[in-house]
Amino acid sequence: MKEVAAAAGVSLGTVSNVLNRPSMVSTVTRERVERAMTQLGFVRNESARQLRAGTSRTLAYVMLDSANPFFQDVAAGIESAAEDVDLSLVVCNSGGRIEREAKHLDRLIQQRVQGILLTPVDPDAPHLAEAARSGTPLVLVDQPGVHCSVAVDDALGGRLAVEHLADRGHRRVAFAGGPDSIGQVRDRLRGARQAWAELGRAAEDLIELPTSALTVAAGRTVGERLAGLPARRRPTAAFCANDLLALGLLQHAVGTGVRVPDDLAIVGYDDIDFAAAAAVPLTSVRQPRQELGRTAARLVLDEATDPGHRHEQPTFAPVLVARASTAQPHR
Repeated sequence: MKEVAAAAGVSLGTVSNVLNRPSMVSTVTRERVERAMTQLGFVRNESARQLRAGTSRTLAYVMLDSANPFFQDVAAGIESAAEDVDLSLVVCNSGGRIEREAKHLDRLIQQRVQGILLTPVDPDAPHLAEAARSGTPLVLVDQPGVHCSVAVDDALGGRLAVEHLADRGHRRVAFAGGPDSIGQVRDRLRGARQAWAELGRAAEDLIELPTSALTVAAGRTVGERLAGLPARRRPTAAFCANDLLALGLLQHAVGTGVRVPDDLAIVGYDDIDFAAAAAVPLTSVRQPRQELGRTAARLVLDEATDPGHRHEQPTFAPVLVARASTAQPHR
């Protein structure tokens, strides 16, 4: 900065104002300082500025699964909102591992990020309460919480999926999803069970198939398990807790000659872009992915900058998008 000041023929304070309070400097002087910066290859020391300020110009998002396009879309919504206020976004991946999530939160708090957005493995985990007490604003994404959070009514989503399959004439339906440590999976199953019971259907005709992950590979395994059931107990439809599971199940069905939807109707959840582009376009429960991210970013920024901030917990309603994977009424 001293070299820039000397080259531009101004004081060190003027260079500081150009960097931090440009409106206080005349246009002619500011342009002279900026030319000197360019000629000298000056790069601002952002780490030093952040150290003085006690916080960074960075938001962080700890996502549940970086391989899932749903969370990538949420991150895109957060990044869009961050860019609007000239902040950067750091994305971390817990991979569904609670100990990894806790380490990410600890590091981000130490780095004094301006705010943390988190899709938690377990919303009741003790380290979440500890993080909230740290003073760093924390917003839960895709999961309700006691502080700021944005979520989708997943119980309603489960209900929509099962009611749609019942309307198509299916009387034996499988639910595939897990692990049950993931709150969204529990809520989607809860909604499915409630809808099934209210339809007057036997509990044993909603066949639960827990999975160890929400991946395409786990969906193929669901297909193998369904194929191994006795014909008289085999479901004619499946509701999968996310689209990756549903796409894996669809892949197994197509590869083994199971006709979708004639032999097996399939409903996914999230409505990622791949759902509509599948070999048999997939019926799915749509979540407002980018809107979740933008809303969460707005909340965390408000908490970081407004002393009068009040916690909000907006909940979005999902929408079922019917496509070819459930198109034919079951006879």
